[in-house]
Amino acid sequence: MPWIYLAAAAIFEVTFALSMKYADGFTRLGPTVVTIVSVICGIGFLTLALKTIPVSVAYPIWTAIGTLGTVLFGFALLGEALTVAKVLCALAIVGGVAGLKMTAA
Repeated sequence: MPWIYLAAAAIFEVTFALSMKYADGFTRLGPTVVTIVSVICGIGFLTLALKTIPVSVAYPIWTAIGTLGTVLFGFALLGEALTVAKVLCALAIVGGVAGLKMTAA
């Protein structure tokens, strides 16, 4: 169950990041509400996951999924550039998180 909590937290992290863009500096009510709810849910689910998963594993996974999801959805939904440098950096993040998971006790 803690991994499900972590997955939910990561989904809310991506939603939070994207909804901030759509909130346009908190000038649009709907996306602003989505941003606030996503932050609360993301932190809430992360807290539940941390009851079992070590913070040195859960937090990097949460931020990595948030980062990767934001890069991919920024490209797909917002028309942001997906450069070779971005892809290589994203792969470095995945490699670092995988290393942390493999070395966790």
